[in-house]
Amino acid sequence: MKILWIKAGGLVPPDTGGKIRSYNILRELAREHAVTLFSFYGAHRDDQHPALNQVFEKCISIPLALPVPKSRAELLEYIPYLFSLKSYSMMKYARPAARRELLSLLERERFDIIVCDFIFAAPIIPWDIPCPKVLFTHNVEAMIWKRHYEVARNPLWKALCWREWKTMERGENIYLKRADHVLTVSDADRDAFLPFLEPEKITVIPTGVDVAYFHPGAAEEVRNSLVFTGSMDWLPNEDAVFYFVEQVLPLIREQIPEVSFCVVGRKPSGKLRDLAEREKNVELTGWVEDVRPYLARSAVCVVPLRIGGGTRLKIFEAMSMGKAVVSTTIGAEGLPVRHGENILLADTPAEFARQTVALLQSLSRRNQIGAFARRLVKENYDWERVAQKFAEVLKRICTVEKVPQESAHVRPAASVVI
Repeated sequence: MKILWIKAGGLVPPDTGGKIRSYNILRELAREHAVTLFSFYGAHRDDQHPALNQVFEKCISIPLALPVPKSRAELLEYIPYLFSLKSYSMMKYARPAARRELLSLLERERFDIIVCDFIFAAPIIPWDIPCPKVLFTHNVEAMIWKRHYEVARNPLWKALCWREWKTMERGENIYLKRADHVLTVSDADRDAFLPFLEPEKITVIPTGVDVAYFHPGAAEEVRNSLVFTGSMDWLPNEDAVFYFVEQVLPLIREQIPEVSFCVVGRKPSGKLRDLAEREKNVELTGWVEDVRPYLARSAVCVVPLRIGGGTRLKIFEAMSMGKAVVSTTIGAEGLPVRHGENILLADTPAEFARQTVALLQSLSRRNQIGAFARRLVKENYDWERVAQKFAEVLKRICTVEKVPQESAHVRPAASVVI
C-alpha cells in the first residue's frame, strides 16, 4: 500500500503516549509498505524530523511559528475562539502553510489510503478527495475536556474547559462522520463514538509495547519507592500528580513515613516544581533519556489519573518490565487488565493508599502481580502484532471503500470548514 500519514504536533522525539504509539506502528508499517509522513508542528531546536526520511519513503515536515503554550501570546490567539464554534486545541495547528503544502502534495501524488492521526490533523485535510480516509483516534478528546471540567476548581478554568468540551465534541462529531473509517485504541472509546457512527465503521486497534526494550532488569529495587511516568505538560498527568500528592500520599505516609515518590516526565510546570519543593521525598526528574532505570528501581508504579481517554502506554511499559501497578479505573480504562491478577485498581484516596501500602509491604505479592502483567503484554501486545492488525484494517478499507482516483481533485475550501 501507498500510505499518506498526516499528523499534527510532530512525531519525534517519541516522548508522549500518542507519539510512541504512532511511531512504533509507523515504523512497522514502513517495513512492508510505502509510507509518506506529513507532519506539522511547533518549530523547535534540534528538530529530528528530517532524519525520518531514512525510516519512511518520504517525510514532509512543516515547522510552524506557534506561540509558547500558556503564554500571553497563546492567550491572545485564543480570544477570538471565545466567539467561535471551533475548538482552539483542535485548530491551533491548522495554519495556512500546512494546508498549502498538503494540497500541493495531493495534487502531485496519489495514495491508496490517507490516515489522519489524531483529530488535530483533521482541519487541514480535504475530506472530499476520492481516496479512502481513516481517522485514527488515540482518545475521545471531548471526554478529556469533560473530565477537566468536572474536576476543575478555578471558575475561569472550569468555564474554558466547558467550552473546549462542547466545541471539541462538535468537531469530533463532524470528522468522525467525514472519515471512511475510524480506529480507536479501546472498546471504551469505540462505545463513546457509537452514538455518531455505525458499528461497522469503527475498528479497535489495541495499544502495544516494545517488550524487548521494556523488560525486567537487574537493577536493585529501592525500598518503599513509588514512580509515575508521563509527559508533565499534559494536563491529565499534572492533575494526577497533584491528586496523588495531596490526597493519597499523606494516607500512605501514615503507615510508611519514609515512602518516596518519583515523577518522571518532561516539562513539569512551576506549580509542580513548587509542590515538589514543599513535599518530603517527592522528586521531579523533568525530561529523561530513558525511563527504564526509574521503573526498574521502583517498588510500585502508580497511575492516579482522574482525567483521560484512550489507553495509557505508561501502564503497558511498567507491566512489560514486570512491575506491579496501582491505577484508577480511568487510568487503566480501555486496557485488557484484571484487577487483583495483573493490576490493582482503586478510585478513592483511601483505597488507592490501601492497595499501594499492601504492595509495598509484600515483595511476593508485587512479584506475582508483575509476573502476570509481563506475561499479558509479552504474549499479546508487542508492536509487531499491533501493526499487523493495523495493516490488515487498512488493506480491507482500501479494497472495500477505495474510489478510482483518475478524476481526483482537491477543493481547498472543504479542508477548513468545520
